[in-house]
Amino acid sequence: MTAHPTDDEALARLREAGAPEKAAHEFAALVQRAHRALDDDGVPAAHRRAWIVPGRIEVLGKHVDYAGGRSLLCAIDRGIVVVARRRDDAAVIVRDAIPGEAVTVLLHAEPTDGGPAWRAYVTTVVRRLVHNFGAAVHGCDIAIASNLPAAAGVSSSASLIVGLGLALAHTGGVADDPRWRAALPDTEHLAGYFGAMENGSDFGTLHGEAGLGLMNGAQDQTAILCSHAGTLGVFAWAPVRFERWVAWPADHVFVIAVSGVTAEKSGAARDAYNRVSRTVAHLVAAWNAATGRRDETLGDALASAPDAAARMTDIARGAATSEFDAQALVARVEQFVAETTVHVPRAADALDRGDLAAFDEQVAASQRWAERALGNQVAETIALVEQARHCGAVAASAFGAGFGGSVWAMIPTADAQPFLTRWRDEYLAAFPPHAERSHFFVTRPGSAAFELRSA
Repeated sequence: MTAHPTDDEALARLREAGAPEKAAHEFAALVQRAHRALDDDGVPAAHRRAWIVPGRIEVLGKHVDYAGGRSLLCAIDRGIVVVARRRDDAAVIVRDAIPGEAVTVLLHAEPTDGGPAWRAYVTTVVRRLVHNFGAAVHGCDIAIASNLPAAAGVSSSASLIVGLGLALAHTGGVADDPRWRAALPDTEHLAGYFGAMENGSDFGTLHGEAGLGLMNGAQDQTAILCSHAGTLGVFAWAPVRFERWVAWPADHVFVIAVSGVTAEKSGAARDAYNRVSRTVAHLVAAWNAATGRRDETLGDALASAPDAAARMTDIARGAATSEFDAQALVARVEQFVAETTVHVPRAADALDRGDLAAFDEQVAASQRWAERALGNQVAETIALVEQARHCGAVAASAFGAGFGGSVWAMIPTADAQPFLTRWRDEYLAAFPPHAERSHFFVTRPGSAAFELRSA
């Protein structure tokens, strides 16, 4: 008899954690697949631990987290299951139970190349933990199983980093280290640390490592670790700061359209993503040079004085280079100010009072800014937003890093399946080459990551 839970036991624990029935069944099946992957490699069943790590939706807050802005977020009821057991040696062995791939990373050895693309995420997590906590990090057998579409903008990569980080920290005892407890006293700090793990920056006393070469923030990790079922969270950034919860209408759902244009954050796609981030870094550098200040983020600069936005706009006009023209710099300032100070708070207020028309106004304006100022939308995501509205969505927006990825639509629950079918049919009629890679599904604001504890 194995020590890991049966389907019924896993289902009961997932229901207790608040997972909707369909999601609970899907997660329970993934839990069993992850356990079987460890069984197949002879990993003892005793002392295993398991986590449910969701994906997320950025409802509003496009490219503002690393800039010190504000976002409206939620987790979803799909995600990654991580099952882990401590090893007695210095190897971290991670198995993806669905394709049957495996990656081995040694704790104190130089990283090696080769293997599946997701090896980079395992290496990043292991190297950062060893860099910060040294001998407190122990080897681990890990199995993962996911129902998140990859490279789709729903944070499959951030979910993997969070899941691996939780598994290594808690099975190996790092989470009991005084340095961990001092630097990471709550989930907001933990989210900030996992964001720094991905971008390679320092986090308080925990010094940075190589990361993945992305100039991103902690928005994804915060939604994954801090969300509440049935609600959206308003968070401010750099550092992570919770502001308020907003109830999601109980009679509405999200329908997600994965465009089929992959949103990989590597190669040319990573360069395009980082260019949007570098625009902000260029603006902050120009601001500090002009004012003599030492602001770290665009948000800090704009909060420094009542007339800071107007002054930043003037500085932006004079900060043009061969890479960043004046019009693009000014538009980026305007987008950040509008998203952070207008669209996110007004959208949250509209949901609070049940005014879905006003909510839609803010969502539509945010999407227009993404198309005009960020330049991170592709023909497919622009079309998906327009088609969602044509098919009857209450509101719709692209989300995530952009340059591909997904679009969310808000729909009354009773209309979700007919809407999904019509939306998908319109999209595939317009973009038939994406038939194999596109994906449409229904979800609700879900719970944060949690451990699937034994009864």
